[in-house]
This record gives sequence, structure tokens and C-alpha cells, in this order.
Amino acid sequence: MQEFLNWTVDTIREDRLISPWLEEKKFEWTPIVARNITNILDKNFSIIVITDKEREWFLSYILSNINSSKLNRPFLPFYDFRSFYRYIDGVKSDDDISNIRDMLNISFPNGYSFWYIGKSQDNRANIAKMSKNSFLWLFDEEKQDAFNLKSNDEALDMKLLQMFRLYNKTLSAALFAQINVEN
Repeated sequence: MQEFLNWTVDTIREDRLISPWLEEKKFEWTPIVARNITNILDKNFSIIVITDKEREWFLSYILSNINSSKLNRPFLPFYDFRSFYRYIDGVKSDDDISNIRDMLNISFPNGYSFWYIGKSQDNRANIAKMSKNSFLWLFDEEKQDAFNLKSNDEALDMKLLQMFRLYNKTLSAALFAQINVEN
């Protein structure tokens, strides 16, 4: 079983579709991915994906590819938040978020984690930022325990696709005990 950080660096270097920029962010990447995968595999959490409006295409991409039969692995519990609460853009207050969390606690007794991709100042981000287990890919904010990007980066869409590719490979490697993501 290979050590997670070394496996990540090797995978980035060997995969011709993942650019070297991600290797430079390995110390930001590995702890948040490890925590997220531990939540899925060890704690049986479900993952509820939320994006800002501009990244809804990416949400569709994630959900279309995360459980692809080509991966030859068990299906994993990833869900579109909008399938639980279609009025996502109407969530404005702490009470709204509290009511949503109550609903999700009933729906997911083993636990859940939000995966948010988008601008940090978007109202949708507030839902995920209020949970300590969230997996955050944030734009335009430097936040600890998040993967931070810039929304004005002209290569942003390509970076998101590369990050998802690495994340999906990490899920498979952890599932098949090729790596240990626990600290």
C-alpha cells in the first residue's frame, strides 16, 4: 500500500491529462481529499454536491462520471443537492440552513458531507461552509481546509476537470486498498 502523498504526486506525473500545477498544490489537496474519502469509506457518509450557478455543468459532469460502470467499482453515494431541495437559491438565513440540516440528518442517519464547488461569496456556498465536514473547492477566498482557486483563471474549467480526474482516481485507489488516506 502506497503512502497517499507519494501516490498523488506519482499519479499527477504519470497521467498525461493532469497538468503539473496540481502537484504544486499537493499539500493543500491531500488533507482535504483524505478527509473526504475517509468520510465516505470509513464513516459511510453520503456526499451532497452543490455548485454555484456557473458550475452547474460541472455538477452534471461529476454525477455522470462518479459512478460510471467503466470504473469497475461499487457505486458511491453522491447526490445533487437540488434533488432534495429545489429552492436552493431561496436559502438566505441560518434558520433556512438549520431546517435543511434537520431534513438531511433524518435522510442520512450515517451522516453526510457537502461537496461545494464555486464562488465563496455565493449564497449556495453558505450551506456547505456551515458544516465542518464539507469538501470545499472555493473560488476567490483563501480558506483553510479548502482547495482555493480563482474564478478569473482562464484555465479554471480545465483545472476542475483535472481535479475531478485525480479525485476519482483517488477514490478507486482507496476503495481497492492501493493507498491509505487516513492520517
